[in-house]
Amino acid sequence: MADDARTASKIKFHFQDIAARIIQNIRSEAESEAHQILRSYPGNENPKDASQAAAKIYGISTQSSTGVIYVMDRATERGFTYGNPEWANFGQGAPEVGHIEGCMDKPTEIPVDHASLEYAPTSGIKPLREAVAHLYNDLYRQDKSSQYTWENVCIVPGGRAGLTRVASVIGDIVVGHFLPEYTAYEQMLGIFKRFVPIPTVLEEEAKYHIDPQTIKKEIIGRGLGLIVASNPRNPVGQVIEGEELKEMVEIARTRHTTLVMDEFYSAYIYSHPPEQNGRTVSISEFVDDVNHDPVVIIDGMTKNMRLPGWRVCWVVGPKSVITSLESSGSFLDGGANHPLQKAAIPLIEPSKYRNEAKYLQQHFRAKRDYVLENLREIGFNIKVPPEATFYIWLDVSELPEPINNGLAFFEECLKEKVILVPGIFFDVNVFIYSLFGTLSLPIAVNFSNLRAIILSDSRSGPSRRNLKKDWLVSNA
Repeated sequence: MADDARTASKIKFHFQDIAARIIQNIRSEAESEAHQILRSYPGNENPKDASQAAAKIYGISTQSSTGVIYVMDRATERGFTYGNPEWANFGQGAPEVGHIEGCMDKPTEIPVDHASLEYAPTSGIKPLREAVAHLYNDLYRQDKSSQYTWENVCIVPGGRAGLTRVASVIGDIVVGHFLPEYTAYEQMLGIFKRFVPIPTVLEEEAKYHIDPQTIKKEIIGRGLGLIVASNPRNPVGQVIEGEELKEMVEIARTRHTTLVMDEFYSAYIYSHPPEQNGRTVSISEFVDDVNHDPVVIIDGMTKNMRLPGWRVCWVVGPKSVITSLESSGSFLDGGANHPLQKAAIPLIEPSKYRNEAKYLQQHFRAKRDYVLENLREIGFNIKVPPEATFYIWLDVSELPEPINNGLAFFEECLKEKVILVPGIFFDVNVFIYSLFGTLSLPIAVNFSNLRAIILSDSRSGPSRRNLKKDWLVSNA
């Protein structure tokens, strides 16, 4: 009887703990200025409030913006401008576009012939499609009898356009994706109603890693017909490579599940010794038959060639998929810029591409190490250091209240002219998404601003200020 009473007591207190957490979360949002600012933006309203408010324009729904767009809008309202040295921009998901030692200097003037004034085909011009196919065959498929041709390539006006085209041709199936993940996935997958998107939450203890067994389990357990994933992984900075990628292709082939792989950071990998700089990663290395294996790849000039403003990207996959994407492009986006497609052709010659990757990795590895060192000196406990990309997934839950959630910390950062992306946009609000892609070395001023957020006495009384100092000492 005594044991039963103790058990009942534990259950009671367990329910009390859960109820207390729920109440605290409700109060936290209701009392948080940061949350109220977020909810004031179109598309980010509290669901209860949104359901009570009538649409202003009949038949038009309001879509929320992605995290990066939101934080840049908020920063601009606070006075941020590009090139302003007073601001530390850890929030823009783009690479540094200026000169990097050893890398090609990118064109600043583009010749435009008369033919380029015409529309390009919605699947892209044939010479660029041929150049992309040759790049993949040279980098990853020299020993394969099945080779990509121009008919396996579709040129698209940006990565989101590529993802949207793919989503528009997905049939009545269950689609899997992972959290945390690139924020556009969840929004893009939610627009098209033919398929059912199901997220899978990855664990910090496993370093947010997607392994073949997880893929197989999700396919069997949830009946997935297609999986969308980034590799290297945005925002957690991890990478799947080698035998694991090979096994994933085999699982997809035998289980009749299509893999859609976002490989925009395929050259931003640091999992190898520096003397191996220049190697890149792609699932295309393990495709046996380019027209029958269910593997679709999205990449482009945006990240690996550091030309985000060009919006020239591509989708590589079976011919039948490319035909469908060509059709969807005719009503979705109309195709990529014609003159810039021509300008892209010489830049992706394989030897140039390898050299670009070599010096890009040298440069961004140094930036990653510098940023990690400074964040650790400030006191952040970085539990999953990035092995790829230019992102760092930061846990702020150990910071003192009220800056121990991502959204509140983000708003405090803006006051010190520091831009980060709160994890709420990845459905995890105790994390911050920190980027070092656009930053140039040395960047000590950026960390001075970030350090000031922890030690600042401009917004907090003595008790909170001492708590911050105590936190720094305990985490040093």
